[in-house]
Amino acid sequence: KWGEGDPRWIVEERPDATNVNNWHWTEKNADQWSKAKIKELFANHIIESPKIGNVVILEVDKCDGEARANNRKGKLIFFYEWEITLKWKGHVNGSDEEITGKIDIPNLSEEHDDMEDVDVDITLTTKGPKADALKEMLRKGEGVKNIRGVLSNYVSALKNEYSTDLIKPKKGDVETKAATKTVTKTVTPQGQAHKNNETSMKNLDIGGNKVELSEINIEEDMKCTGQELFNALTRKDMIQIFTGGEAKMHEQAIEGGTFELLGGNITGKYIEVLPFTKIVQEWRLKSWPAGISSQVTITIKQTKEDTKITIKQKGVPSKEVESTREGWQRYYFHAMKRSFGFGASLF
Repeated sequence: KWGEGDPRWIVEERPDATNVNNWHWTEKNADQWSKAKIKELFANHIIESPKIGNVVILEVDKCDGEARANNRKGKLIFFYEWEITLKWKGHVNGSDEEITGKIDIPNLSEEHDDMEDVDVDITLTTKGPKADALKEMLRKGEGVKNIRGVLSNYVSALKNEYSTDLIKPKKGDVETKAATKTVTKTVTPQGQAHKNNETSMKNLDIGGNKVELSEINIEEDMKCTGQELFNALTRKDMIQIFTGGEAKMHEQAIEGGTFELLGGNITGKYIEVLPFTKIVQEWRLKSWPAGISSQVTITIKQTKEDTKITIKQKGVPSKEVESTREGWQRYYFHAMKRSFGFGASLF
């Protein structure tokens, strides 16, 4: 018969009997996902220049366009075109004056082989020399590189995160993937550890051994502004100063970004980064039993006299509570006071 033996038409080879061997063209609409991802990446995003000042993205004011992910013969092809407007506010170093403006990205598309080709336009709603300084930082300095970096993260997420199920499994893949998934759950207890950390203070069973978990709560007064303390905890250069060693992380903390401090003795991931007020981390010490990670919530509150930092850490092995508490005091609080003068009078 015509077509007999042609793998394109052997429907029974596919678990769901559709798009056999990924031969046919399939298209997935990524409009809503893209808008949500762009807003997620830019929300409360900080752009900082040590010499000039800092800017915080307040919101995505406009995000018009479309995005499609296509599968043709097992090859993924992406089309996207976006017009984006961001609202921002910022401060020049040493000034309390708030400066506001907009960032316009008139065209982000798959035609740009290099993010350097993506235009980024800066406008001001505040006038004056300080506003002009921030504008130039955003237009030519660290700002434009930072913005293009975020756009690059969106494109990467579209290609790697959104399109994961676009290529359908062939015959035999279902059994293989199921087996792989089972093995992963067996050998990777971090997921269970994280769940136990959230419910707090329950016993964790790893390899048949129960590990008792506890919670640590610490408060400390720092003689600095909330912004200064936040920067010390989230900027790579400042972290390296007070820890006295290399920090393996992005130039500044970003949600989803990992970190490794003190020669690998402290590792983790940033879960939430709220400028100047809150940082949530997945955090563990190298000496802890394998598979155990705690959740650290750092709250920063500036008062008239000083800035209060509160550490709430869930899921700490009970036998490690005292040494972990001492570590926060020695390697974080005392080290920052010594390195940046956060122990001296603020006013």
